[in-house]
Amino acid sequence: MNNDDRTFEAVKAVIVKTLGIEDRARTLDASTPLFGSMPELDSFAVVVLLTSLEEQFGFEVDGSEFSGEIFETVGTLAEFVRMKTALPVH
Repeated sequence: MNNDDRTFEAVKAVIVKTLGIEDRARTLDASTPLFGSMPELDSFAVVVLLTSLEEQFGFEVDGSEFSGEIFETVGTLAEFVRMKTALPVH
């Protein structure tokens, strides 16, 4: 399993735990729609999920980075986390 796969699986685990959707964990893949499609993911849950991801992965989200596109699918959220946790290029 490469780092991208590990990040995806870790993001998926945070989503499942935060939203309490353990019964659907196996059905989540990169193309699974999130905000607007998953009833458990309301505006309050977005904040809780983002906070959980910040704590799990050790980054902070600036308000200017926050957009609905991040929460479009499980894959877009995992990609955002990968971007936030990538080592800066010097």
